Amino acid sequence: MRRRIEDFRRAFKALSRVSPGAAEGFSGFMDAILAGGALDVKTKELIALATAVAVGCKPCIAVWVQRSLAAGATRDEILEAACVAVLMGGVPALTRMVEVEEALDEFAWKPSI
Repeated sequence: MRRRIEDFRRAFKALSRVSPGAAEGFSGFMDAILAGGALDVKTKELIALATAVAVGCKPCIAVWVQRSLAAGATRDEILEAACVAVLMGGVPALTRMVEVEEALDEFAWKPSI
């Protein structure tokens, strides 16, 4: 799972090299979207995780399990959010539950990116 987070970071660094303005804009966009508002930060992190499961972004699953833990989500909340993704994503999303559990097993002891 840590390798997947490093993959995500490498991809973002590549974007930063090729298009620094786009990387900066994307980072600002993420910060704005994930800030507390009508939905609290934990809920938004869980939505992002469910979306990652539904679309099959393995590095994103690792990142958002870790971010959800950092936002105070429990193992049960994370697994339930992933189950909602299975509802929307079907069997392909179901197969990614393994990724969620692996990330939980690896990151539950240290919930930070």
